[in-house]
Amino acid sequence: MNPFRLIPVSLAFTALLPWPAQAQNLLELYQSARGFDASYQSAKLQFEANLAKAEQANAGLLPSANLAVGINRVNIGSDVPAFDRGSYGNQSATLSASHPLYRPVNAATAQQGKKQVELAQAQLNAAEQDLIIRVGQAYFDVLAAGDSLNFVQAQKTAVSEQLASAKRNFEVGTSTITDTREAQARFDLVLAQEIAAENDLRVKKIALDQLTGKTNASPNPLGSAVQMAAVSPDEVQFWVTQSEAMHPSIRQASVGLDIAQLETQKAQAGHKPTLDLTGSYSVTQNNGSSSTALDYRSNVAALGLALNLPLFAGYATQNRIKETLALEDKARTDLEGAKRTVAQATRTAFFGVQSGLGQVKALEAAEASSQSALDATKLGYQVGVRINIDVLNAQSSLFDTKAKLAKARYDVLLGGLKLRQANGTLKSEDLSSVNAMLAK
Repeated sequence: MNPFRLIPVSLAFTALLPWPAQAQNLLELYQSARGFDASYQSAKLQFEANLAKAEQANAGLLPSANLAVGINRVNIGSDVPAFDRGSYGNQSATLSASHPLYRPVNAATAQQGKKQVELAQAQLNAAEQDLIIRVGQAYFDVLAAGDSLNFVQAQKTAVSEQLASAKRNFEVGTSTITDTREAQARFDLVLAQEIAAENDLRVKKIALDQLTGKTNASPNPLGSAVQMAAVSPDEVQFWVTQSEAMHPSIRQASVGLDIAQLETQKAQAGHKPTLDLTGSYSVTQNNGSSSTALDYRSNVAALGLALNLPLFAGYATQNRIKETLALEDKARTDLEGAKRTVAQATRTAFFGVQSGLGQVKALEAAEASSQSALDATKLGYQVGVRINIDVLNAQSSLFDTKAKLAKARYDVLLGGLKLRQANGTLKSEDLSSVNAMLAK
């Protein structure tokens, strides 16, 4: 169940955006990034390598076998006939095997291998969540840059109309040259802003292309009428508690503590004996020897138990135990530190979303007020109770508010994803609710 409830928000301003017909939605670009992004591919290959490495730990519990084959020839020549033996040699083959019956170190190593699989999975989950956030960030950066450009261009159109009006009024003698010069200065400023906005959009698109592997990626804008997500349940402790069981960093630290405890068991096993079952079978074919010219063959089979009891290792085992106990305490401290860090990040993200929703509501009200103020100022200018600079300032205030409102909406959507990343529950399926808000 989606832990976000939805509240309606008007987004009619997106009708201003000239987005291409062949645009990509958030899910499409995320799937492209999964197959292209170098950082994620590196993490995925590291995960596969860690799985193979973890399986190596089981080798210490399984039997081992070896086959050795040898052949040699000897030639003895002498000027004394009695010692002139000539050439002889032998061929041999030995099959040997051993099976550990009691090796506590190997058993602990095998358990560590299983924990390494859990650790690798947590690391891959963290990489997936990071990719989701990076794609979402790049996606909304492009939308925000596109909004800024469109608002600047709309402002340029409005300022150019005001400039033309000021010139006409000056020509007929109903206004001063000051109005014309103020409108021209504002028009020149908007042109500079347009150039900066175009470059910012270009840079943001390059970043999105590099992340997704697309050429000229064109993200879909938000729909004209959408519902934005509000935090639910509206209780920060719920999110913090959930993070303790779900966050990849906490899971990694927890598994690290388990591995450290197993390392202590391995160190303590340095005082314990080991017991192996051994066996071998060898065949030797002799073509004579230095003392006889007869050919003969020998078959030797052996089966036994090998017991090794450590008696004294120069205090190496005792000091190794002290080392692993200290590392175990360090891992326990790291786990506690990870919990505190995640809890703080979760609270920050939670209140960030709430603050963002409040800003959206405030900016929506400010947008309506700015529009009303602009309409009233234009009317006052027409009847002569307002001057041209008042109209220009009202226009700038309106379009600045529009740009801030658009950015605040994107920040709320991205903040919802970052909240899930902060408490470790972010999944690719969470993009679906955001993707549903985009224009088709």
